[in-house]
Amino acid sequence: MLFKTHYKPLCRFAHSYLPDPDVAEEVVQNTFISFWEKRASIEVDTSLKAYLYRSVRNACLNELKRQKVRQIHANQVMAEGEPLTQASDHLTIRAELETKIQEALQTLPEQCRLIFKMSRFEELKYQEIADQLNLSVKTVENQMGKALKLMRIQLKDYLPLIIILMGHMLEP
Repeated sequence: MLFKTHYKPLCRFAHSYLPDPDVAEEVVQNTFISFWEKRASIEVDTSLKAYLYRSVRNACLNELKRQKVRQIHANQVMAEGEPLTQASDHLTIRAELETKIQEALQTLPEQCRLIFKMSRFEELKYQEIADQLNLSVKTVENQMGKALKLMRIQLKDYLPLIIILMGHMLEP
């Protein structure tokens, strides 16, 4: 009933932020999915309608931020041109490092992993993460500290790979 009542108005609302109606619908759908998955732990301080609208607004702003990052990257690639050749050993190192990072992420506790991904991959500020997860900023800070410590421990043997990749990226 909640979905039927609020879905179309929320899509129109999301579309006011996002020019692509399909993306706006996807944001609303993901908001409902997230709401359903967290229904047991969510505490709504205002009305449920206000909570949904705030969640959709935050998700739209995050999507706009992601689109901006993608556009900046695409512009850089167009301006610089994609290198025609990369040493296969660098590609192998990068693939191995990405695998190890994913494995290290999987060892983090669920909430810790979620907060880390929101901070590092979605580039959200601690306050934004706290608002979306209904946590205090201090909790987010503590969880990030824990995540970084655990990731450092998990990836300590791969520091030379990171240095090699970073050195390669800095070459003209």
